[in-house]
Amino acid sequence: MENKKKILLVDDEPDFVELIKYRLEANDYQVETAATGKTALKMLVNAEFDAVLLDILMPEIDGIEVLKTIRKTDKSLPVFMLTAYSDKAKFKLANESGASGYIVKTSDLQKQIENITAILRLSNKYKPGK
Repeated sequence: MENKKKILLVDDEPDFVELIKYRLEANDYQVETAATGKTALKMLVNAEFDAVLLDILMPEIDGIEVLKTIRKTDKSLPVFMLTAYSDKAKFKLANESGASGYIVKTSDLQKQIENITAILRLSNKYKPGK
């Protein structure tokens, strides 16, 4: 039996979190959630994840800062940025900071989940150092 891929979902909007968590679990992922960047960083220290879905706009620490912190210790963990807005400057900054991709909250979520699934399959095959 194959282990389920473990995803950390970081977003401060509870309704969105529940929707995405439900969809990911329906696609056979194990999902843990965090409502703040600080909580997410603590969770990443204490557990191993196969991917992170990270909201760009959050209180306290925004997603870009969380991404930069993740990249200091882990260059290969897939981190997908979540956003409700198509802000080209934020996308560019996230890209430069090492984002693996983007999920626009208003887009076709099932299609985005399929894209994440494909990327996770590839990242598992070619995971450096594991």
